[in-house]
Amino acid sequence: MKKKKSPFGLIIAALITLAVVLLVRHFHIKNFQIIEKDVLYTSGQPRGMDYTRLLYKYHIATIINIRCVSEHRERNWYNEEITWVRKNGVNYKELPIDKSLSREKYFPDEWTQKEFLQIMSQKVNLPVLLHGSSGRKRVSMLAAVWMLKSRKLTVQQTVKKVRKINDGRELTDAEMKFINSLAK
Repeated sequence: MKKKKSPFGLIIAALITLAVVLLVRHFHIKNFQIIEKDVLYTSGQPRGMDYTRLLYKYHIATIINIRCVSEHRERNWYNEEITWVRKNGVNYKELPIDKSLSREKYFPDEWTQKEFLQIMSQKVNLPVLLHGSSGRKRVSMLAAVWMLKSRKLTVQQTVKKVRKINDGRELTDAEMKFINSLAK
C-alpha cells in the first residue's frame, strides 16, 4: 500500500527550506574576501543587510565601487548603496572599470590605479571595501595593483591572493601579463 503524502508536510518542508536559504543569504556577502584585515576587503555587490554587517563587523570606512554607469540601472542597487553610505557616514568612491569594452580587457587604467592607491594611502579611508558586480575579475586586478605597488608582495604572493578572490580560477595569460607589468 502506498501512503499518501500530506500537503501539510510538504508545506512545512518548503517553509524550512525557504528559511534556511534566507538565513544563509542574510549572513553571506557575495564573494567576500579579506585581503588584509582592517585594511582591504573585496566582494561582489552588497545588498540589504550586507551593508550593516560590513559596517559593524568589519568597520568599513570607505566603499569603492568599480561598476560603470551602465551597470547602475541593474536592480536598483545603486540607489540602495548611495542611500546607505550617506545615512551611515561611510565614504563612497567610484572608480569605474567598464567590463563592456572587451571581455578580455577589464584591467584598471593608469588613472584608476593612481586614484585607488591614493585612497588606500590615506588612513582615514581604511578599512576599504572594493566591490564590483561579482567581486572577481575587475576587483582582483585592482587589488593586485595595491598588493604589488603598496604592500610590495611578490608576483607569486599576489597571484595566490588573486586566485583566491577568483574562487580558485587559474589566471589568464592577459591577467598574468598585467600582474607582471605591475611588478616592474
